[in-house]
Amino acid sequence: MNNPYILILYYSRSSGTQNLALHIARGVDKINGMDARIRTVPPVSTVVERTAAAVPDEGAIFCSKEDLRNCAGLALGSATRFGNMAAPMKYFLDTTADLWAENSLVGKPASVFCSSASIHGGQESTLLTMMVPLLHHGMLIQGLPYQLPALHKTRSGGTPYGVTHLQNSDDPAKLSDDEASLAVSAGEQLAQVAQRLFSH
Repeated sequence: MNNPYILILYYSRSSGTQNLALHIARGVDKINGMDARIRTVPPVSTVVERTAAAVPDEGAIFCSKEDLRNCAGLALGSATRFGNMAAPMKYFLDTTADLWAENSLVGKPASVFCSSASIHGGQESTLLTMMVPLLHHGMLIQGLPYQLPALHKTRSGGTPYGVTHLQNSDDPAKLSDDEASLAVSAGEQLAQVAQRLFSH
């Protein structure tokens, strides 16, 4: 029998959000009996409704409805676009009305994460608006508790609403130590909550 898994679903253009996803997966992997499943979504074409790109040759593969339907928990991440999630992630979520009608995600834990190019780039509003469709699905939102030391120290990304990354000029995709620590903690916490819920 396969272990229950946390779906880490993200959209990233400059790899900052992707790096958060990878660190969240490391946190999930700390919990015995829980697996991490990393998935992404395809870009939305400006010419047609949606691109028909093939599954990438490397990196995370595109998310399917089954990946989402069968997860024990969800970490949802996106690059920030004007204080909101990027269009490809919103497009994917807009196709999940069938899962909503089936109550497929009700009672499952979820967290959100994002990255932006500037410190006032709308990180917190992005996280809050990403929670809205998850609440409609009946998911249980997990934030970051202030008991985490990195949440008090960070001078880049990291909020009680979820993990964030602030791009720096030298290497925009590289996470700070605090961002990496918070991402691992978020994954570990999400997996622990999912495991407790899954076992009942």
